[in-house]
Amino acid sequence: LIAIFILSVFLFSLNKVKIYDTQNLVGQSIGSFELKSVNGKEIINEKILKKNQYTLINFWASWCAPCRKEHKHLMSLSKNIKILGINVKDEKSQANKFINKMGNPYYLIASDHDGKKAVHFGVYGLPETILIKKDLIIIKKYIGPINGQDVKKILRLIGEK
Repeated sequence: LIAIFILSVFLFSLNKVKIYDTQNLVGQSIGSFELKSVNGKEIINEKILKKNQYTLINFWASWCAPCRKEHKHLMSLSKNIKILGINVKDEKSQANKFINKMGNPYYLIASDHDGKKAVHFGVYGLPETILIKKDLIIIKKYIGPINGQDVKKILRLIGEK
């Protein structure tokens, strides 16, 4: 009887999907959060984001090669939508150096020094980007660097094209 139980538990676990998927967050609210700005002078929270019709939340770091790859697309998008940059597991000096060299697409830059707040947003790797509406509902989540096709899709979603 014990052998049958162990065998059934083993067979059941084989059928479980092991791919981490956060797409089920689409349609959910980001909820409340509070982060310090990268310069440490301001508090950034969900109330600030409610002032925007749409907000793109981008999780990035200076040490992240794919973040460099997507940066030009964020620069392009910043002309049409407010982007909150959340700098994850990074040093302030390195983050500032990255922005000074690559350009600043962000209207606000928050710091998540230990990466724990990123988990609140369902982020498990960098870069990741989340598009939300004024009511804080997630419209779309991008895992990995955004590209030209994603830019077009985001612009359509926010009614810019």
